[in-house]
Amino acid sequence: MAATWNESDKEKMNPLVEFFNKGLRSPVFRRPDEVGLAYEDVFFPSQDGVPLEGWFIPAKSNKIIICNHFMPGNRYGYAGHLEGFQNFGGFEVNFLPQYKALHDAGYNILAYDLRNHGLSGQGNGGNVAIGLREYRDVIGSLQYVNSRADTKDMVKGLLSVCLGCNATIVAMDKNPEYFKDIKAMIALQPISLKYFIEKAAENQNLKVEEATKYFAESLRNVNGFILEELSPTPYAKSVTVPTKVFQVRNDYRTNVADVQEIYDTLSSKQKELYWIEGTDERFEGYNFLSRNPQHMIEWFEKYV
Repeated sequence: MAATWNESDKEKMNPLVEFFNKGLRSPVFRRPDEVGLAYEDVFFPSQDGVPLEGWFIPAKSNKIIICNHFMPGNRYGYAGHLEGFQNFGGFEVNFLPQYKALHDAGYNILAYDLRNHGLSGQGNGGNVAIGLREYRDVIGSLQYVNSRADTKDMVKGLLSVCLGCNATIVAMDKNPEYFKDIKAMIALQPISLKYFIEKAAENQNLKVEEATKYFAESLRNVNGFILEELSPTPYAKSVTVPTKVFQVRNDYRTNVADVQEIYDTLSSKQKELYWIEGTDERFEGYNFLSRNPQHMIEWFEKYV
């Protein structure tokens, strides 16, 4: 069937405009004690004052991994198995096993909700910025760790995921002074929005150029963002820490050439790109480190 583009096709793109304008706040459905982890509920301000909520999971070491998340998830993962949240595969993403693995390997953990997600506050009118404003939350998490007497002198690593990974990359460019003592990063599925939208149009058998143009105009009309700027690539040169990137190779929701370009742009002398096989579902990639924690543990043990 030939790809189409007409007035009725706009209705197929409008939900994407709404989603990437306002996002979707999903519940923090599980807590660390479900996997036997003691934890502390914490809250702290973003760099611009948005209140952020998180968990501090203590371990008997001087090492800490700071963890964030993808959109529309939160520090717990994503309750995609619940009614109202089933548009991304219909299954649960659960980060608790990856936290358990990190803890058992000797790492303290700070896991937090980005603005407009989980239990954190609303920022910028609730608009999603694909990292261009959320980077302030990354800075806030570092300020918080540096302010606590029990964590300020810890050796630090980052586990940054999708929206959170974009935000981390932007933060490294805008405020490099906060990352001088970061020893390593795991970067899970960073993304440029343009590629996601083009693939969404293709998957719905729409004319890609026309559908993408419509999306770009519609998004700009509601929040002022230009589609092409919603990408970590222009900032990726500022990433210098040892970084391991993970991406579902056959991700049907985006063009993985985007991730290759982001990876190639990193300035890190020590970097690796790991292709996740066996699925074409992007959201399965978010479960990968919970199911295969050795990949992140090996990287962190090498550098953190």
